[in-house]
Amino acid sequence: MAEKLFDTEERQERIILVGVETAEGDDTKQSLEELEELGQTAGAVTVGMVIQKRERMHPGTYIGKGKIEEVAALVSQCNADTVVCDDELSPAQLRNLSDALDVKVIDRTVMILDIFAKHATTNEGKLQVELAQLRYRSSHLIGERTELSRLGGGIGTRGPGEQKLEQDRRLIRNRISQLKKELEQVTRTRTLTRKKRQENPIPVIAIVGYTNAGKSTLLNYLTGAGVLSQDKLFATLDPTTRKLTTQEGEEFLFTDTVGFIRKLPHHLIQAFRSTLEEAKYADMILHVVDCANPDMDAQMFTVYETLRRLKVGDKKVITAFNKIDLRDDAGVLKDLNADETVRISAKTGEGLEELLHTVSKVAREGKLVVEKTFSYAEGSVVSQIRSIGKILEEDYRNEGIYIKAEIPREYEYLFVEKKKQEEW
Repeated sequence: MAEKLFDTEERQERIILVGVETAEGDDTKQSLEELEELGQTAGAVTVGMVIQKRERMHPGTYIGKGKIEEVAALVSQCNADTVVCDDELSPAQLRNLSDALDVKVIDRTVMILDIFAKHATTNEGKLQVELAQLRYRSSHLIGERTELSRLGGGIGTRGPGEQKLEQDRRLIRNRISQLKKELEQVTRTRTLTRKKRQENPIPVIAIVGYTNAGKSTLLNYLTGAGVLSQDKLFATLDPTTRKLTTQEGEEFLFTDTVGFIRKLPHHLIQAFRSTLEEAKYADMILHVVDCANPDMDAQMFTVYETLRRLKVGDKKVITAFNKIDLRDDAGVLKDLNADETVRISAKTGEGLEELLHTVSKVAREGKLVVEKTFSYAEGSVVSQIRSIGKILEEDYRNEGIYIKAEIPREYEYLFVEKKKQEEW
């Protein structure tokens, strides 16, 4: 008798995507296509996609009665496990739609939280994910007892917060309070790290961009950082900072950040604020754009809108149009919000020399070249200048130490006011 073989491969969760188009020609279709990519990243396969045109989302069920019947038929026909809605659902919408379809229903926020739970590797990342999960669950706890029993497994049930989902509000509040305290300690540590960086004359460049724009690939090419780089959304979650020394001897610190995405859940922005604020405390912003993506303009808008929400608006911005090797045309690429733009391929290295030249140019714009002869009694000031700037010329003369240096503009007083020198 032939030996029976068993398929041990884990079955992919089968999902149906649902969106509401409230205005003619809005980005609902593109948003659902992105949601399909999110599903792939979460380990699911999309078996159906439904869009309803309505003036506004149904307040009780997200979509109308007729469309619910259509989705229910599709669930049965495609043997789907889960329905994923493209917008964050209210507790009532979640409960009513789940009851009407008799299948697990989640929203875009839960999908993104699930991916973050999957990719969190550091203690800080895990704490942030659990906090975001619990904040979401806390706001959706009312009447969710039946839905919780329907969840079973799969997307939306993974991560450090999964055991907390069936606990009552008081336990969740206590856990949120504990997580916030732990994250406050992490934030204090991050603040000290930033302060040390600011005391260092090396410019800090925050790499920001839409998820999967190629930020990690760029950091790896420039610095050999070894950051996980995959053609998936949110492949990188934890920020990484690496130093780069150019052939001319200039030094820069590049910091990779969490990718942005349309409809980024506010729970995540709250939980990941200390991480996302790397951009706020950098010397300049390097905005990486996937110029081979047909949705490029909308993605750029999302990045700038997220930076605005984080109150990052006073930094010089260099936009790097990445994946230029994948474009079929050599058309004009513009970013009206950027101070400088370059065309690059982080995969092949094309344009990266020009990028570094541009970074160097922008960094120098915030500095002054100054010169002065200090008395030998002021040797400590000369040491301070070495720590905050770059010595271009140094000559020991009869009257004192001649110094020509490149320094940040805020330290100009060292060269002009003796009293302030002594105080500093």
